[in-house]
Amino acid sequence: MSTGKYDDIVVEVTGKIGIIKLNRPKSLNSFGGKLVEETISAFRELDEHPDTVFTVLTGEGRFFSAGADIRATELSSNKQYSNIAEKKLSFLGGCVGALELLRSVIDHKKVFVLGLNGPAVGGGAAWFAGVADIVLASTSTYMQVPFSALGLVPEYGSALSFAQSMGVHRANDFLMFGRKLTITELEQWGLVNRVLPVEGYQGSLKGFLEGQLEVNDGKSMMEMKRLQNAHLRDTRILAVYNAMDALAERCVADAPQKRFAEKKELLEGKIA
Repeated sequence: MSTGKYDDIVVEVTGKIGIIKLNRPKSLNSFGGKLVEETISAFRELDEHPDTVFTVLTGEGRFFSAGADIRATELSSNKQYSNIAEKKLSFLGGCVGALELLRSVIDHKKVFVLGLNGPAVGGGAAWFAGVADIVLASTSTYMQVPFSALGLVPEYGSALSFAQSMGVHRANDFLMFGRKLTITELEQWGLVNRVLPVEGYQGSLKGFLEGQLEVNDGKSMMEMKRLQNAHLRDTRILAVYNAMDALAERCVADAPQKRFAEKKELLEGKIA
């Protein structure tokens, strides 16, 4: 059953499985439009759903998400500020949506399944994988985060969550150097639990979760999540805030602005 009240996502509930599908395939499910706000609302909705055990976040089309919408980001604008404080506060204000989205994910009571239907780049790779309870990826998936190349920092707690998931040295290789990880590497490095065929991926994902529900008690799985994550919660929230502050400082220093402006110009040239 679809709730049918969103523009940039689709929310479906089938039995004990709630699915949030990013639905901007023409923009590779980048974080523009109402996508962030609607995803926050959907997580809140499913958090209080009386029947669901699993909350799945996945994408429509060939990409899971390409991360930031370069054409819409403030980093590619020429906005002027009267002082440094005004400039930093402006950038911090632009981070509030992501901050609340990550808080909603970290505090989510249901078992959070990241369904990587395809490639995940930038924020699409960094925001969710490290804090997901289970990651199910298609054979077409790869992940890459070019934060250093853009003059940015690992976004919204990913420096900590990826170190927790794959180890410090591998996280450094991925986040610091922007290494592109293949689906084979993602599975070998422990970031992906299972790999499913790209053909019929969404059906296979749902079938796998339904199979788990046939064998395992839903409440017990949710309690397992609660017990494991209880001591991690505050450190993850602090990591999100610290990354937001570091990102704002990079923007105050104008580190990413030129690089984003160049990419925006390139994108607009391809569209024209």
